[in-house]
Amino acid sequence: MNKDAFFKLTYGLYILSSRDGGHFNGHISNTVFQVTADPPRLAVATHRDNLTTEFILRSKVFSVSVLEQDVDLEFLGPWGFKSGRDVNKFEKAKYKVGKSGAPIVLDKTIAWYECGLEQYFEVGTHIVFIGKVIDFDMVHADKKPLTYAYYRDVIKGISPEHSPTYPGKPEELKIAAGSVVSIPGGKNMQKYRCTICGFVYDPLEGDPPAGIPPGTAFEDIPDNWTCPVCGVTKADFVPLD
Repeated sequence: MNKDAFFKLTYGLYILSSRDGGHFNGHISNTVFQVTADPPRLAVATHRDNLTTEFILRSKVFSVSVLEQDVDLEFLGPWGFKSGRDVNKFEKAKYKVGKSGAPIVLDKTIAWYECGLEQYFEVGTHIVFIGKVIDFDMVHADKKPLTYAYYRDVIKGISPEHSPTYPGKPEELKIAAGSVVSIPGGKNMQKYRCTICGFVYDPLEGDPPAGIPPGTAFEDIPDNWTCPVCGVTKADFVPLD
């Protein structure tokens, strides 16, 4: 059997958010779909261990922000690969508080929906929430929505461990050709990929914001360097084969 068959199912990518009192949290979700039109209802699925799941169960409200195609791993990283138990994802986010008190992310968003929880049921590792849409709006009607296929094929992202589409690390680490680059002067250098978020360190580009100039081999990066997307150390990177 070929697990890649599951990647042929079509998905969008969204930020699912909720609140617990005055605390906000959210994460990337690829399992959001409309189930009724009158009144409009959305279904979302989220891992039972996610903090956002706990918030939805307590507050009985959630929001969904439809992400635009023009995003990168630097933007997606905190929402997809960091826990709200460790960081405040809304600290630097552009958002508003909806009618229900749920936070609604507006960064890189083309449309959003605010929902009141009507029912939910448990399915293995995940909980499926059914919410009645109580408010919604369009932010950028002229922009394309981000699809999971675009995220995998163009942005080169992978699925977080709690994602419904997470196939396990061995499958995620199948890398396409082009793993070695040639630096001016004839020296070949290996690309490396973060096993947590999928960020690829390319020696041709380096990491200038972190003080790593273009042309720096991965082996020459200081040991205290961290992934610019998810913040893990060099030990969590593997060479692209």
